[in-house]
Amino acid sequence: MGRSSFAFFVARRYLFSRRKQTFISVISLMSILGVALGVGALVVVLGVYNGLTTDMRDKILGANAHGIIMSYQPSAFQRLPDLRERALTVPHITGATPFIYTECMISANGGVKGIVLRGVDPATAPEVVTMLGKLRQGSVADLQRSEGLPGIIIGDELARRLGVVMGSRVNLLTPSGKKGATGYQPDIKAFEIVGTFKTGMFEYDSSLAFVSLDVARSVLGLPEGFLTGIEITVDDLFRADIIAADLANELGSPFYVRHWMEMNANLFAALKLEKIGMFILLAMVVLIGSFSIVTSLVMLVMEKTRDIAIMMSMGATRRMIRHIFMLQGTIIGLVGTLLGYGMGLTLGWALRKYRFIKLPENVYTLDHLPIIITLSDVLIVGASAMLLCFLATLYPARQAARLVPAEALRYE
Repeated sequence: MGRSSFAFFVARRYLFSRRKQTFISVISLMSILGVALGVGALVVVLGVYNGLTTDMRDKILGANAHGIIMSYQPSAFQRLPDLRERALTVPHITGATPFIYTECMISANGGVKGIVLRGVDPATAPEVVTMLGKLRQGSVADLQRSEGLPGIIIGDELARRLGVVMGSRVNLLTPSGKKGATGYQPDIKAFEIVGTFKTGMFEYDSSLAFVSLDVARSVLGLPEGFLTGIEITVDDLFRADIIAADLANELGSPFYVRHWMEMNANLFAALKLEKIGMFILLAMVVLIGSFSIVTSLVMLVMEKTRDIAIMMSMGATRRMIRHIFMLQGTIIGLVGTLLGYGMGLTLGWALRKYRFIKLPENVYTLDHLPIIITLSDVLIVGASAMLLCFLATLYPARQAARLVPAEALRYE
């Protein structure tokens, strides 16, 4: 029998063949359960974090593009009307649509509200701003009307606040008015609601509205061909920064490109910090389980002093004795980690399938607890648990290997 086989054989016997050391067995069981609970909790909580972050990212990108082409000179877009087609020739750019951005006031019988008004191209906008392809009511094509009042699309929350429905009339007060004898007079334009949307993000649903590009220029008194920028989509969200840099190099001055990671950097940095904090907090549960491993092994060393002395007298080296107790702690950690995987993955599957934890829609961006468990998170949790359990074995194993056979057997 080789050294490693001998160490594993003895470690397994000590763990699973005890008859008299019931108390030590209970401590070992508690160690396994402590590790399992920590691993299971980490798997579920990180899965929920991933679900919430992904849902928030999808909602943000549903109302915004992956990147925006801007210019230091507002008239640059008028001089280069084919800029959208040029952008689409750059590798990894999958869509592009022009837009106009401004802020104004909207009024109806229900009151007045400040909003962000976006002029879009009804033909190309749904390919880039996915929210416009999933309206709750109406269609983005209705923005391009030839008869009646110009159309406008607003969020559900804004419609509720103003007390309006599909077909209602609203007025936009824009900053393009003129100064008259009685003072500054804002320009007031009437619109008809032709669509509503709901993203689940209160900021968007309560303060965002869409009109067509031509109407936006007319309302704001802008020249033909004027644009605020061009929104783009890419084929890989997580390479948006690299693709944006390539696009900026292709277009050259005076254009520059901003991507979604840059524009939402503060939000996602805060979420990432929260994930690290949750990981550290729940890793403490695994740490408590590893402390139980220390207790269990120290008591076992005290109980098996005579056995250790006999094995060393028969030729077992200090290294072999050390390996026996390190293997015991590692086995406890492995069993606890596997059990935690089973608990965490089962609970995660149940949460995803049955959605039995409901969330208030007026507080959160969705009505159930989302969960996305990734392989990388599962492996990191398992590796962290095993590392803590292994470190917990070092002191007891070292103490066992330091026993002097003659001293240990003197009082037997």
